[in-house]
Amino acid sequence: MAGERRGEAALRVVLPAEQLYFEDVTLGLELPELVRGPIDISHMARWSSAVQEWHKIHYDAQSAHSGGFPGAVVNMSWWQHVVAKHLREWLGEGGWLWRFRVGISYATFPVAGDTISLWATVRESYEHDGLGVVEFEIGIRKQTGEECLTSGEATGILPLRDGPPVPYPFPGSFVPPRHQPPA
Repeated sequence: MAGERRGEAALRVVLPAEQLYFEDVTLGLELPELVRGPIDISHMARWSSAVQEWHKIHYDAQSAHSGGFPGAVVNMSWWQHVVAKHLREWLGEGGWLWRFRVGISYATFPVAGDTISLWATVRESYEHDGLGVVEFEIGIRKQTGEECLTSGEATGILPLRDGPPVPYPFPGSFVPPRHQPPA
């Protein structure tokens, strides 16, 4: 697939050559797919070490089998890292990843040996407080085509072409209308 990044190329942070602006985004736009894998035990052991998450299902196949998994399970915090990294790169230096949420399918958890692909599609975009808000549907699928998430969504902020830059640090008081609590 055009634009996909695999292996070592997927590990590097890559910011766009030019800043993306809100006006450049169209409904239904698909971000380039990010492919990682095949994931091996050494990847999962290093991640477990980095985040100090020592549950054996993440690096010991026998423990994972005892827990009902087909192999050592890829750590959920690693998935979250991959999602955040990919969306942050796409939004560029002048954008902001405001939030993302995922629902997990334990039945299709990726395990050692799997290759996963992160995909994202723009499902809504609107202006709010002088900034461009972009809502994404996101997902992770295995090489078999099985989706690993039951749901996934993210919200990014982009500057308007003739507007002010996205503030840094981003104001905690900023809440897009779609995410406002009911009155």
